[in-house]
Amino acid sequence: MATNPLPQFPPGFLWGVSTSAHQIEGAADERDPSVWDAFTAEPGRIKDGSTAEVACDHYHRYREDVALLAGLGVDAYRFSVSWPRVNSPGGLDFYDRLVDELCAAGVRPVPTLFHWDLPLELDWLSRDTAARFADHAAVVAERLGDRVQKWITLNEPAEHTLLGHALGAHAPGRRLLFDALPVAHHQLLAHGLAVRALRAAGADDIGIANSHGPTWAASRRTEDVEAADFYDVLLNRLFSDPLLLGRYPEGIGELLPGDVESDLKVIAEPLDWYGVNYYQPTKVGAPEGAEIEFSGLTLPAELPFSVRELEGYPVTDFGWPVVPEALTELLVGLRERYGDRLPPVVITENGCSYEGIDDQERIAFLEGHVRALHRALEQGVDVRGYFVWSLMDNFEWAEGYARRFGLVHVDYDTLERTPKASYAWLRDALRAQARR
Repeated sequence: MATNPLPQFPPGFLWGVSTSAHQIEGAADERDPSVWDAFTAEPGRIKDGSTAEVACDHYHRYREDVALLAGLGVDAYRFSVSWPRVNSPGGLDFYDRLVDELCAAGVRPVPTLFHWDLPLELDWLSRDTAARFADHAAVVAERLGDRVQKWITLNEPAEHTLLGHALGAHAPGRRLLFDALPVAHHQLLAHGLAVRALRAAGADDIGIANSHGPTWAASRRTEDVEAADFYDVLLNRLFSDPLLLGRYPEGIGELLPGDVESDLKVIAEPLDWYGVNYYQPTKVGAPEGAEIEFSGLTLPAELPFSVRELEGYPVTDFGWPVVPEALTELLVGLRERYGDRLPPVVITENGCSYEGIDDQERIAFLEGHVRALHRALEQGVDVRGYFVWSLMDNFEWAEGYARRFGLVHVDYDTLERTPKASYAWLRDALRAQARR
């Protein structure tokens, strides 16, 4: 597939790729257990019956993977620090070695301190977990802070709340519906406490990776518009308003535990940048009175909205619609909503699931989204970086190994890594950026 050169991005724009510990590291017997280990062990939880005990064995093959990063020519690598591994003897030694290897290769390490693999003994329904997370952040910063200049506290607290605690599709597998709201609050509180702990340890350049996507009403009917507005509050503003405005959307705060007003002062600790994970927009309408299956999830009838199929767009192998222009809409919308309260933005995840090594569909996806990102820049949004999800195929949570998001193909029998066509495309695109 021939593509035109990408538009030129500003000097210093950060290009990277992302992964997460539980999805790639393996070596499960060399760390403490997480909620995902317990969830995976329950029959029927993972669609292909697989586990992440070995995954991509990145724990033992990290030098090979850093060489792939260097060959790709990215500026930065976003990985996550496994809290259960940090809690185990010698666990931080692995991240010491990884960070040293990245620095030697000229790749900036960008650690995420929590990417869903909560230690098994902890529970986000408990306020104490927020304080424990701040301790975790301090320990990691003390060990790695001399070489790490960019930090991420949490990854996608919205999905961890919704999928793990409201709908039961992810670990820890609870189906609490709106009783899961304390999980959202405690994660946001953990973020604020972690920001304070990181700054106390001398760290700066701190952000969060929040998932966002435009919500499109199924029609102009009042009931569909109201349902879409509610969904947007629940999946978008519930996690951005407290961080950027210091308050919850109307009607939410009184549903949350503790001294919410005091907690909001912690949650709204100033950020150096704001991370956005974008995959797709969502079409939402009024409830239809029955359970529906959507994107592999069972959405219960009692929800005050229904998620509809978004027709008229190509879809990935995961069935997700490919809508690059919605990324421009999203970023411009964030700037319009939050104004000067919105820090510089970094796209911390964007990617797609396609089979095959000659993955021309992924090239088209990435090119379309990078161009959409540039259009947001042209419209005045201060975007400072773009991270592709993901460096390599990996354990895709409840989907097991059935979905392949990687620029690098992984043979799960031999663990052989094979760069895909999209890897070569991105490498060449980044070289062209550097030359211009």
